[in-house]
Amino acid sequence: MITVGLADDQQLFTSGVAMVIGSQPDMTVAWQAVNGREALDRNAEAPVDVILMDVQMPVLDGISATRELTGLREGRFAAPQPPSGVTRVIILTTFDTQEYVVDGLGAGASGFLLKDTPPEDLLAAIRTVHSGEAVISPRSTKRLLEQVRPVLGGAPDQPAALDRDTRRIIDGLTPRELEILIAIARGWTNTEICERLFVSMPTVKTHVSHVLAKTASRDRVQAVLFAFRTGLVSREDLLRH
Repeated sequence: MITVGLADDQQLFTSGVAMVIGSQPDMTVAWQAVNGREALDRNAEAPVDVILMDVQMPVLDGISATRELTGLREGRFAAPQPPSGVTRVIILTTFDTQEYVVDGLGAGASGFLLKDTPPEDLLAAIRTVHSGEAVISPRSTKRLLEQVRPVLGGAPDQPAALDRDTRRIIDGLTPRELEILIAIARGWTNTEICERLFVSMPTVKTHVSHVLAKTASRDRVQAVLFAFRTGLVSREDLLRH
């Protein structure tokens, strides 16, 4: 059973989301909170698998609450992949501004969705994030790619200068792992990687696990950001795929 926490000061909205989630045999809403601080307190008392977190809330906003929950410093995109059982966050907001998308993922959120996301897509996103993967609204992807490179210090159309640690990470990847990282950045699923690179599923899963660990990526979205930031793939390449 996937346990879900809802953090949003619009109680009419959360009531509707709770009804949608409650209709599923594999999900349940464990608690609801009207601000980020209450969400953190409720989760400390009754940890859930996934929190749907609004951004604009009184007392403590959703991005600050997410950062406090994940323990990430402001502006940092990559973090060690959390162990199973750790609460994951999906930012669920009305606005897909560059600031919200970048700051939300930078705070350690595993997903970013808009409130007009169809119910079936929201349910699928919860299951995806619970499984350890990440999701991001298609409409928000371009905003993220337009903003993330300047935030990380590179010129808009040139790869960011690589520091010694980042270069060491890339050099530590085997040729196959580098190939897998680029495939992940292009949005290939594990099945597609198997078919296109002619490797078995267990081998793909092992390589993906190694790539996430070596690049200190929490999930596939973080790996995509790493590949983009280091110039392994271009913005146009990502948008095309």
